Amino acid sequence: MANSEDLCRELQSLWHRNFPLSKAMGLEVVSFSDHVLTTRAPLTPNTNIHNTAFAGSLYAIEAMTAWGVLYLEIESAGLSASIIHAHGDIDFAKTVNEDIVAVSDFSKLTNHIDELAEQGKTRLTIGTTVQTVDGTASQFSGDYLARLERTDQ
Repeated sequence: MANSEDLCRELQSLWHRNFPLSKAMGLEVVSFSDHVLTTRAPLTPNTNIHNTAFAGSLYAIEAMTAWGVLYLEIESAGLSASIIHAHGDIDFAKTVNEDIVAVSDFSKLTNHIDELAEQGKTRLTIGTTVQTVDGTASQFSGDYLARLERTDQ
């Protein structure tokens, strides 16, 4: 099983290779510890006409952070699965005038990894937040589906 740093490098490489928008946005994995994934993207390539964070960038960063924490949890369990982002909602509470830092906490969802291992699939809702010096700027909630990769093909 790979360590956390290796998994983080693997996730960032996977994003940049398969989701080109993540590279253009400058999205990077900061850390993964105790079931919590933290990502960061610079404000500059993600701004709107008001020089604050573009809502579409916030959505994409938060959705990818949620997808990423699920990916890391699955990989940490020694499993391999396809992950699909099925639906998402976001609440924009404050403008973001600084680099975008997104946090997704999986600690209360770990039973879904057991469900995936036992049943071959799981569906769950994962939250992500962006915090600024002024408090919570946005909260994302996304529905994700994971299905074990078939090895008998």
